[in-house]
Amino acid sequence: MLKLERRPEASELWRYGSPLLALLITVALGIGLFVLLGKDPVRGLQMFFWEPLKSAYALGELMVKATPLLIIALGLAVCFRSNVWNIGAEGQFVIGAVAAGGVALLADKETGRWILVAVVLAGVAGGMFWAAITAWLKDKFHANEILVSLMLVYVADMVLGYLVYGPWKDPAGYNFPQTKSFEAVTQIPRLMSGSRVSVGLILALVGVAAVWIFLFRTRSGFAQQVGGLAPSAARYAGFSSRKALWLALLTSGGAAGLAGALEVAGPIGQLTPYIPSGYGFAAIIVAYVGRLHPVGIVFSAVLMSMFYIGGELAQSRMGLPKSITGVFQGLLLFSLLACDTLVAYRLRWQSGRA
Repeated sequence: MLKLERRPEASELWRYGSPLLALLITVALGIGLFVLLGKDPVRGLQMFFWEPLKSAYALGELMVKATPLLIIALGLAVCFRSNVWNIGAEGQFVIGAVAAGGVALLADKETGRWILVAVVLAGVAGGMFWAAITAWLKDKFHANEILVSLMLVYVADMVLGYLVYGPWKDPAGYNFPQTKSFEAVTQIPRLMSGSRVSVGLILALVGVAAVWIFLFRTRSGFAQQVGGLAPSAARYAGFSSRKALWLALLTSGGAAGLAGALEVAGPIGQLTPYIPSGYGFAAIIVAYVGRLHPVGIVFSAVLMSMFYIGGELAQSRMGLPKSITGVFQGLLLFSLLACDTLVAYRLRWQSGRA
């Protein structure tokens, strides 16, 4: 029989090998799922792992999906390494989009290009404001940040719904719940013609470098991580837990708000009720599959983007339900949680007589 035995110290091999094993298990479970649904498993895997990579246009769409996931996951990595559990990045993403959209709606034909900076900064400020509510309640009343941040997601959705069904609704939009399309001057510049990839991708990659430097090359980043790993040691060293809380939540909220601003001022170009796309929740998986490391998060963001695009293709070409994307995301998360057992434990064969 197999027995789990605690390792004397965590395995570095499985710390980074666990996500790869989890991906293989996800693929194996996915094959079984396609068979149970009566679909060709080879074609199903092709939708998820080949179609998003097979052409320059497909790669561009992959980067469009990966950009918000990467930005949000970088902010969450700072939070989670600080032992602050921000589960409400989706709400911060939505409020960032609302704030950016509100500024974009102020533009007209005479507005200068400077408004683009205001749109992006408004998105960051919106996300930080929404995260600050959680930080304040946690700081002043010791409220559980998991519950508060999660519940605020639904409040953010209602704020968005009120605006697009009410005061911001486009009067010339044939009664559809949406704002008017933003002026061209507020649109995030694209990197190349014929592709929807915007300069948001460059901002995301700059964010990777910035978060790496912050976490591993600055005193503040060291304080955040010590506070997350050993709160007592952090207090003994004189690190402020309040400062760590606010810094973590404002950083992750600002990142989510930035992603929301880039989304509405980029590929979407207006506010609609469909702005909440699950990026904030999916980014939690991205952060953990990437081992809360900026470089690892880049690869996991690309992988999660493949799941998004593969799910959309599986719907249109194979007749599978929309939930197939969430199923693959869930399979990856639970496989990772199971495989992470091997970081602290190892499997040993034990005879029945023992």
